[in-house]
Amino acid sequence: MEKFTLINKARSRIKIFEPFEDSSKNSSMINAILISYGCVFKQSSKPVMKDSRVESIEEARNEYKKLLEKG
Repeated sequence: MEKFTLINKARSRIKIFEPFEDSSKNSSMINAILISYGCVFKQSSKPVMKDSRVESIEEARNEYKKLLEKG
């Protein structure tokens, strides 16, 4: 599974979807997605990441799909 980045049309917000592996389990199976989000203050600077959360793959897919539909 890959890492996906979405930036809004105004280029002021960013969301990053990446696989989350639980290090407490011995299995290498990925069953959750880490969603990080932040703000972009200047186009020439790196985004400031504000927070992140872990969600199930299905919930993350639904959010990703809604964001793509919004543009």
